[in-house]
Amino acid sequence: MIGRLSGKLLEKHPPQILLDVQGVGYEVDVPMSTFYNLPALGESVTLHTQLIVREDAHLLYGFASDEERQTFRRLLKITGVGAKLALTILSGMSVGELAQAVVAQDAGRLTRIPGIGKKTAERLLLELKDKLEGITASGVPLSSVAAGSSDILNALQALGYNDKEASWAVKQLPADAGVTDGIRQALKLLSKG
Repeated sequence: MIGRLSGKLLEKHPPQILLDVQGVGYEVDVPMSTFYNLPALGESVTLHTQLIVREDAHLLYGFASDEERQTFRRLLKITGVGAKLALTILSGMSVGELAQAVVAQDAGRLTRIPGIGKKTAERLLLELKDKLEGITASGVPLSSVAAGSSDILNALQALGYNDKEASWAVKQLPADAGVTDGIRQALKLLSKG
């Protein structure tokens, strides 16, 4: 099993890259979230990897973070989700956004990703509900993100706050805060920070 690669970036052809590891060139498929954060050609890069062996090919997938790789592995365990669709999902949304969609049971966010219809989105939400335990939604453990706070989190992100800031503000709110009041309180907290 190849779990990690460190080497020089030789080529970028989305979604595939060519990585030179001590004279051996590895073709690695990466989600667009990882692709956009790659350094310039010739620079050094380290990726967490997942090797998938099929009857007709050995495929190597690379990820910027271990959290992305773990989510990829969990997606592969879902009936009807192959490596290509799992990579598409991670290209269409971050791990935190996927976790938020699962908590909120928001199929609409998943159907915006090419190749995912309503039925597939509903199956993903149902099966991921238990499989994303331990994965965090932007630093907030999935179990601590309530459905109402998901709306608050989305509103803060729509207002331009990043995942980390929005998640921090939501964690500071009382558990019984309504959406409108929660947004107001979170904005006050963020304006002080």
